[in-house]
Amino acid sequence: MTASCSGARLMAFIRKRGDHYYLVHNVRKKGRVRQIHLARLGRRPRISDEVIAGVRAKHPFVEVNWEDLKGRTSHELVQPMKGNSQFLRDLLAAIRNVHLEIADLHLPVLEMVQDRELRAQVTSELKLLRTTLDVKLSQFRKGKLAVLGAK
Repeated sequence: MTASCSGARLMAFIRKRGDHYYLVHNVRKKGRVRQIHLARLGRRPRISDEVIAGVRAKHPFVEVNWEDLKGRTSHELVQPMKGNSQFLRDLLAAIRNVHLEIADLHLPVLEMVQDRELRAQVTSELKLLRTTLDVKLSQFRKGKLAVLGAK
């Protein structure tokens, strides 16, 4: 996870503070090391296209090996999540809340929304959610999640 700034080699890395993860890198100025926060990643260290675009826009001088960073994030940094029951409790609460919000979404109300693009986005996201759920439920049925947890 290296980054360069003005020809100098810097290390971009993910740091956990409290319950949240941050993308940071160190800069040496006048013999002292200063840490710069590039992005707040949230409770899970996700490197999305939005994070990459935000870092590139706010810190154009930093070159980050995004593929390497994504690989390390998905393999090394998610390992502490393995035994993190609080993360799963929070996820379960979020799933329940989304379930209730979707159940309360009445189609006639959605059809009254004037913004056609917004209606299309809601429909698209619901389809994506259904696909994601189908994949995860299939993994549960095949026992793949149990295998992943044993590694």
